[in-house]
Formats: sequence, structure tokens, C-alpha cells
Amino acid sequence: MDQHRPHNPNSSYRRHRSEDKRERGDGWRNPNENKHLKPNHHQHQSGATPEQKPLSCPSLSTRRELYERDFPLYKQPVEVGCFSLDAERRFFNDSRQMRYFVEPDRNPNFDLRDGYKGRYVKRDDSVREKLDHILRWIVANRSKLDSSATTASSRALDVDFVTWRGHLTKLLTTPYETREGWLLAVTRFRGTLYISEVETEAAQRERDNRTERHEEMMYWGYKFEQYTCADNPDSLPDPSGVVNTNEAFCTVVQTRLADHRLLFSGEVDCRDKDPDAPAPPACYVELKTSAEICTPKQRSNLHRFKLLKWWAQSFLPGVPRVVAGFRDHEGVVVSMETFHISKISHLIKNEYNCWKPTVCMNFCSDFMSFVKHMATEDNPSVVYLFSWEPRRDVTFSIHRDSQYSFLPHWYVKEMTSGGDSHHQS
Repeated sequence: MDQHRPHNPNSSYRRHRSEDKRERGDGWRNPNENKHLKPNHHQHQSGATPEQKPLSCPSLSTRRELYERDFPLYKQPVEVGCFSLDAERRFFNDSRQMRYFVEPDRNPNFDLRDGYKGRYVKRDDSVREKLDHILRWIVANRSKLDSSATTASSRALDVDFVTWRGHLTKLLTTPYETREGWLLAVTRFRGTLYISEVETEAAQRERDNRTERHEEMMYWGYKFEQYTCADNPDSLPDPSGVVNTNEAFCTVVQTRLADHRLLFSGEVDCRDKDPDAPAPPACYVELKTSAEICTPKQRSNLHRFKLLKWWAQSFLPGVPRVVAGFRDHEGVVVSMETFHISKISHLIKNEYNCWKPTVCMNFCSDFMSFVKHMATEDNPSVVYLFSWEPRRDVTFSIHRDSQYSFLPHWYVKEMTSGGDSHHQS
């Protein structure tokens, strides 16, 4: 493993912008022209925008070739804070759940099945937490995000979008996703767009019908973290303890994608324990497990499918490396490999018909332009529900006071108090 080689965290962030400045909405389509879409699929409810013909339902294409442009500007992500969730899933505005990476042997022989039956507390993933933890962090750290310096006095935060890193990862991978669709609820509140995922019916069915083998393999990923993470820089991992998936340490980062200012949070597995390691997020390490690779075809599949998700998830918050444990069929980690995020595009470039980072980032940027253009009513009880299924366009519907509303009353109240008098509630 070559993880001790110096890594330039800036190397994977392209700072140039396309000379050929495009119009907004390159991929926007009128789905009435697309025969494969159902008529009136998620019919747009409000009046037509100037660029759209009346009665059309604006949509966003996910066709890859539309996004093969120059890599968009993506600023080096900056950590503006962090928070922890304890064994009972309680929020703390601190780093108490931070863990430290301890380098295992090249052939570690970790038994990932150990403790599954007797030392496992599994988070209830039927509880939909929405954006609540990030919103708690925003309320606790409002002074860091105050927009009083900006001219738009009605803005509560100086950002365009607030969301989870996982939701952005889904957007980045959309042009290459062939199996799972998504639903993203968007609310514009005091000038900022909040994006929260809604579970699709297919995802709920999958969750309800998981096999015992699938449940155990989900545990394996957490168990691998237990073998490779210590509670403080001077201690060793303790794989004899309980694996509790309620616990989490999350980074909160700010960055900019093209013209979109983003604030998002994502769970972090651990950090480099070297005291001279760079400041967060450049010291963070993402941990993964995957089936061992025995054939060139399996290596190619890793590059074409898994590395897309791994790259997107780590590139967004500026995490520089993924450490992977490769396991046999019995759940024993037999080898280790480190993937540097800045080198992944080089690793995949000889794969036939492989994914392209520029397509991922341009699609995400265009989706955000589309959302800004469509989600215009500033009202915490109005939700614009953006919907996508593989091989379809992104469409949306509008919902008032519905089950999709996700900004809690305590947050709306907190962010409105002391605000400007002309806020519309």
C-alpha cells in the first residue's frame, strides 16, 4: 500500500471553467416529445416559465453525451464543522465519535462474521431522519453561516443548497445508474434550497424483503471498521466490542459547484492518526469491503461499477483515499488495497465504455440549475418532488402541506426568529 506517499488534495479539483459558456438547461426536454414517457407524468402544476411552451412539463435529460463537456469548477471543499451521533442516535455538536485509522497487515484475516449474532445493535432504518441532524448543526452554528454580509437580507444562510452527501452521490452516479431510481424532495426556504430524499416504493420493498445473507453482509462493512479503527490516536482497534450502527461521526463541508454554493454533511469512517496529517477533510479515510478479485473480469467490474460509487462519495467532501478490504465468500478479509481518489480516473481510463467524472459533475450541476429554475416558491410547506427512473428524464411535481414536507417546525421557527420582516411563511 502506498498511502504514505504525499498526496496533493488539490489535484483532483479542476479549477478551470469551460470557455464556451453554455446556456442553463442544456439537457432540459419537453417530455411530451418523448414517446417513452407516460403522458402527464408528474405534470408541472404552476404556470409556464418564459422558456417553456404552455402546458409542457419541463424535464431534465440524463443522457450521458449531453454532459461530456469540460469538467465544471468544483472548489476544494472546506470543513466548516462536524457533529456526532451517539449509541442512542442523539446529536452532539462535537467530534466525540471520531475514530482513528490503524493500518492492518496486507493479509489481515479479519473474520467479518464475528459478533453478528451477539454483539450487534442495528439502527432502525425504517425511521426517516430526513435532514434533521444537519438542521440541528445549522441552528447550533448559525453564526458561521450568517449571510448578514450579503445584500439579500431575506437569506437566512449564505448557501444555495443544503443536503446530505449521499443525496449528491446519487445525483453524480445517475447518468450511469441502470437499476435504482430516486425521489428527491426540494423546499425553498429563505432563499436556500433544501434537498431531502424520499424512499421509493422499490427501495422500501427491497428493505422489507432483504435476505438474512444480505443483512449479514451489511454488518460486515461495519465490522471491518471495528477491526481498523481506534477510539484515540494512541490506542488499538478493539474487535471484541459491540458494533452499534446508531453511532456516527459526520463532517459538514462547504464548497461550490459551478454557480451553486453547497453546504452538505456526510458520515466519515475515520481519520489518519498521524499528528502531522493535513487538516480535515484531507486527513479522512473512507473504508470499504468488497468481494476478493480473482479474475480480470472481476477487476474490470470493480473499476466500472464499484469505483464509480466510491469515487463520487469521497470526491464530494474532499476525502483523499479509500482503503478497501477484499473478502472471501465466508466473510474473511484476505487482502487490502488503497485507492487514491485523485488517481481513480487514471485507473479506469482503459476500461471499455466506462464512466467519466466530468459527466457525473456536469449532470449534478445541471440538475441544480434545473432545481433553481423550477423550485421558485419560497415556502417551507411547499415541496417540489423530483423523480427519476433509469432510462427516463428527471421530472417533478409540486405538493402543498403534504406528507413530503420535511423542514421541521422548530427549524423554520428558529431560522425565522430575528430574521427580516418581509419573510413569507
